[in-house]
Amino acid sequence: MATIVYAMLTSLDGYIAGPSGDINLPVPEEELHQHFNDEMRRTSIALCGRRMYETMRFWDSPEREIAAEEAERDFAHAWRETPKIVFSTRLQEVGPNARLVKGDAEGVARSLKADTDGEISVSGAELAGHLARAGLIDEYRLYMHPVVLGGGKPYFQSGLSLALEPLGTERLAQGVTLLRYAPIEID
Repeated sequence: MATIVYAMLTSLDGYIAGPSGDINLPVPEEELHQHFNDEMRRTSIALCGRRMYETMRFWDSPEREIAAEEAERDFAHAWRETPKIVFSTRLQEVGPNARLVKGDAEGVARSLKADTDGEISVSGAELAGHLARAGLIDEYRLYMHPVVLGGGKPYFQSGLSLALEPLGTERLAQGVTLLRYAPIEID
């Protein structure tokens, strides 16, 4: 059985994107990038919402193969090798090693969790919120950048109520702190 993990870069005030919707967080430099490369390699399947998938399609471009930085070439390779399921009612097609699903994210996630080994990553706050409400997320990883965005798209969807148990913290490059939590049931 797989573990479903929701992991995103976030500001200290809890936003994954700024007020305009742009990801206004610092770009990972080589050491931090390598951490994310390793995380992508450990991912058995990536579940993506439409907006996050469209952002990450950058890594499918052939130009990523000749990127100046080794860490970027390495991530592009890991991204392309990882099977992806994209949940969208708007998209008509998806890129290589990706499958489009128009609905039933909860049913697909339950099935994958039961039939897959390793980690299944979730990318996108709305998809994560939907799966969290269904009790399907096993671990939350908040990569806290030492910046404040002052508003925007929050890591946790509005109205989502969770009790969480700390699993640990880790200091990473660029002043980023990884906070790991697991949901707990409230009696």
